[in-house]
Amino acid sequence: MRLGVIPARGGSKRIPRKKIKPFCGKPMIAWSIEAALQSGCFDAVVVSTDDAEVAEVARGNGAMVPFMRPAELADDYTGTIPVIRHAIEWHQGQGQTPGQICCIYATAPFVRAEDLKHGLQMLDETGCAYAFSVTSYAFPIQRAIRITPQGRVEMFHPEHFNTRSQDLEEAFHDAGQFYWGRPEAWLNKSADIGEHSTVIRIPRWRVQDIDTEEDWVRAESIAAYMGLREHPAS
Repeated sequence: MRLGVIPARGGSKRIPRKKIKPFCGKPMIAWSIEAALQSGCFDAVVVSTDDAEVAEVARGNGAMVPFMRPAELADDYTGTIPVIRHAIEWHQGQGQTPGQICCIYATAPFVRAEDLKHGLQMLDETGCAYAFSVTSYAFPIQRAIRITPQGRVEMFHPEHFNTRSQDLEEAFHDAGQFYWGRPEAWLNKSADIGEHSTVIRIPRWRVQDIDTEEDWVRAESIAAYMGLREHPAS
């Protein structure tokens, strides 16, 4: 089986109830659920949560919540891999064997069904352990500067002071939308960034990490530009 897992614990310090807070007309988590269902990639789309209200909202938007996440996997320090591993092991305990598993973040309203399809295709074609979404940095990271304790500035890489921007290598970062992986990779606690991974490039204008109120406001601006209310996940 192909399994989609959306981690969505109830606790959220900086934006209270973030996963179910209304975003462009529907709960935030509904956008991820909708994209997963529309992709046709999955035999099951499961939300892993410790919160009864999140579970109710998830079910109401078409996802399954066959188990409640244990408290030891719902604190501020638990990473993604243990949560996905728990979901895989639960299904194995039910006699189901996930062959490909995709973690889709609950606060990724700009994820699209075709991105998920592309990710599955890349996982299958490359034989990699993981395939995940990335986007490019808007400015060359080689010309980044730091501010010292004295309020002065210095370059991280001063050797590039006179290097033209167009001559510097393009750099990418995790887009924070989804991660396809093979069961052995998730179960063996393997990191998803390395030579055993491949990527799906997402344009910068369709990527926004949502951790703070400022992030949320920026995401709403992006959504307005995209006409997200009219075109939810296609």
